Amino acid sequence: MQFKYIKLEIYIPESHFKKLQKILLDVDAGHIGNYKGCLSFSKVTGTWIPLENTNPYIGEKNKISEEPELKVEVTIKSENLIKTISAIKSVHPYEEPVINAIPLLEIGL
Repeated sequence: MQFKYIKLEIYIPESHFKKLQKILLDVDAGHIGNYKGCLSFSKVTGTWIPLENTNPYIGEKNKISEEPELKVEVTIKSENLIKTISAIKSVHPYEEPVINAIPLLEIGL
């Protein structure tokens, strides 16, 4: 089954939200019907342990990091997945950003 739409979940420090929002607009993410720039965000807490051979944006190697982040959710057309992920990575400060791509059966039901 081919999916026409994908929901992206992006975890990012709040300090980088406006950059992310702009780049998502630039690649037409969140375009639903006669609306553009549609997304939602919520405050979450992320945890991770930077291992050796990392250069963490936040945190210390081999220690548990716990920081506030935003979870940003946006819908895109499947055909735009690669360019949207590339755009997100261009403004994301993390070495390994968490970006989940979830296929959607439909939008706006």
